Amino acid sequence: MPAIPLQALIFDVDGTLADTERDGHRIAFNDAFREAGLDWRWDVPLYGELLAVTGGKERIRHYLQGAHPSLLMEPGIDARIAALHQAKTRHYVELVSRGGLPLRPGVARLIQEARANGLRLAIATTTTPENVSVLLKHSLAPDAVDWFEVIGAGDIVPAKKPAPDIYRWVLDQLGLPPEACLAFEDSDNGLRASRGAGLATIVTVNDYTVDHDFTGATVVLSDLGEPTQPFRCLSGDAGSAVCADLRALRHWHSTARGR
Repeated sequence: MPAIPLQALIFDVDGTLADTERDGHRIAFNDAFREAGLDWRWDVPLYGELLAVTGGKERIRHYLQGAHPSLLMEPGIDARIAALHQAKTRHYVELVSRGGLPLRPGVARLIQEARANGLRLAIATTTTPENVSVLLKHSLAPDAVDWFEVIGAGDIVPAKKPAPDIYRWVLDQLGLPPEACLAFEDSDNGLRASRGAGLATIVTVNDYTVDHDFTGATVVLSDLGEPTQPFRCLSGDAGSAVCADLRALRHWHSTARGR
């Protein structure tokens, strides 16, 4: 059977395209809490623990289970959580719109190289569509949303990562088998989701995920790197590559498929 060539790249967003968690979403959650008159404050270590739960509304509910369990019994708590999350999204959009979240090393370069060489682009994330579009517009290019053929985001599937559902949905929309794609993730939950959908996966760690278990990743890198700012390969075989360019991606893709 002939080898299936690499045809599409599927990116996670938070922590993968940009370091959005610590200095983006966490700040926005705290702004929403303060605006609502709540004395909750998620510091950097606490937010790192909460990141084990994917989805903003789910994260608030998980926090309440440990810190304020009685609130979960109050009438209207679901609506209150939803309203807090909507406020958080508004604060996040305002922050990103001010240009406060640059993309991680190598992200813009790789996306532009992929477009120039005819690779299809997609996104698979648990964050809201609005969060995705504002980051792409203000951190990549004004029309960057249109560069991505499929954007799977938010509640488009009920089961969040580490369930593979969002990746399976994106693959269905692309009309491609997982063997034709590479996924990009930054966390163990994300890796479990992509691998559960059968995708070879490139992991770029960040401060919150550097100690995660990335068993099953094709390669684990510090970031995607630039020609003058090489990545560090933490696991897997990077060969002679100093940055994640198309040559390296095709090598990793073929290696992951046992060719």
